[in-house]
Amino acid sequence: MRKLQLLLRWIVLLFFGSTILAVLIYKWCPVYVTPLMIIRCAQQVSRGEKLRLKHHWVPLDSMSIYMPVAVMASEDQRFLDHNGFDFIEINKTLEERRSGKRFRGGSTISQQTAKNVFLWPKASWVRKGLEAYFTVLIELIWGKERIMEVYLNSVEMGDGIYGAEAVAQQHFGRRAITLTRPNCALIAATLPNPLKFCSKEPSSYMLKRQTAIMTQMRHIDVFPRK
Repeated sequence: MRKLQLLLRWIVLLFFGSTILAVLIYKWCPVYVTPLMIIRCAQQVSRGEKLRLKHHWVPLDSMSIYMPVAVMASEDQRFLDHNGFDFIEINKTLEERRSGKRFRGGSTISQQTAKNVFLWPKASWVRKGLEAYFTVLIELIWGKERIMEVYLNSVEMGDGIYGAEAVAQQHFGRRAITLTRPNCALIAATLPNPLKFCSKEPSSYMLKRQTAIMTQMRHIDVFPRK
């Protein structure tokens, strides 16, 4: 029994030590690969397809000033105000579930970043618990600017395309820093399902979402940078 307790103690210490160390490392180091990138590549190989992985890390200052504004307008309008969890949206989601309506996800940009960088995409109670843990860590250690930078570099933005720089080059033939306000709104419009929606060849539905996001962008200030 004592040996089991000792083993469990070491497992707990190893878990917290390794996860905190990983978050500290990524506070300064670029995130060149994520679990989702590996999973998508494995799926491509299993289907006998050619590997598709476009990802170019760039600092936040090398992206259009409209890119953070667009994703906040689309995904998380209270990003700068909450501590990683938007309880207003969480309550709305719970109410929609209780009423039987089709509900939206209540995940913030911080939660999505925690999932993208450290976890796997398939939803489960275990993953949600770990996601909450990593969200608290990155909010405490990284801060909003770094969270936004990592999010915009790691989020899936198309088939085999990850991050603002890669989608800018692949879909718009330009660098991320030169993306226009409409470009950024169109990219943000794909984020609920970037494998279904394409910013290169947008449908009429996508163009409507782009217009709605651009309207919301008027109410959001340019993202503060150092």
